[in-house]
Amino acid sequence: MVRLVLFDIDGTLIRTGGVGVRAFKRVFETEFGQVDGFEKLKFAGRTDRSLVREFFNFHDIPATPDNFGRFFDRYVFWLDHLLNERRIEICRGASEFIEGLLRLPHSPLLGLLTGNIRLGAEIKLRRAGLWGRFETGGFADDHEDRNGIAAVAKGRGEGVLGVPLRSDQVVVIGDTPHDIRCARAIGAKALAVGTGGSSMEELEGYEPDWLVNGLDELSPDTVVGGAHRNKFSL
Repeated sequence: MVRLVLFDIDGTLIRTGGVGVRAFKRVFETEFGQVDGFEKLKFAGRTDRSLVREFFNFHDIPATPDNFGRFFDRYVFWLDHLLNERRIEICRGASEFIEGLLRLPHSPLLGLLTGNIRLGAEIKLRRAGLWGRFETGGFADDHEDRNGIAAVAKGRGEGVLGVPLRSDQVVVIGDTPHDIRCARAIGAKALAVGTGGSSMEELEGYEPDWLVNGLDELSPDTVVGGAHRNKFSL
C-alpha cells in the first residue's frame, strides 16, 4: 500500500503561462542588469537554485548566499505581481486525482517534490486553491539537485507518518524525465503525465511505472493499491 504521494508542480498540477520564467527574467534585468543568455536556460524539470547559479556563472556574478537571497527576495515579489495578470490553469485531472486520493479509506500522505523554492510554490498553489492539500514536501530551498530534494521530501514524509517507508510505498508524480529520475533515486515508483513540456514518447523512454496523458486517465486507488500499468499496456 502506497503511504506517500509526492507531486511536482509546474506542468503536473498547474500551468502559469510562463509567469515564473518572466519573473526570473525581470529580476535578472532589474536587480542584476543582465538579460543576455537568458534564452539558453532550460526551465523544465530544473530547480530554481540551479537556474540562478547557471545564469550567475554565465555573467560572472558571484554565486554567494547574499546574491541568491537578493535574487529570491525580488523573485517572489515579481512572481506574485505577475500572477495578478494571469489566471492559473489547473492541469487536466489534477484536482480530481488529489480529491480521489484524499477520499480513499487509507488515504496516503500528500506532499510536494518540486524545483520551486517553498515560497514560490506556495504563491502559485495558493492562487490555484491547492496549497492546503499538501502536508509536507521538498523544495529548492532544501537542495539544489532534484535528487537531493527527493530524499528530503521522502524523509519529511517519514517524519510526518512516524515510520520509515519502503520504496514501494512512495510514488512520485511529474511531467518530465527529471521527475522519473528523482523517483528512481529514492527507489520510488514513478507516474509520468503528459500535461507538461515533455512528449509522451520522451517520457516513455524513461520507463515510468505509469504513463498517462492526464491524471484523469488513472484512478487513485490503482496507484495507491499498487496495481501497475507499464508503458506497454497504455
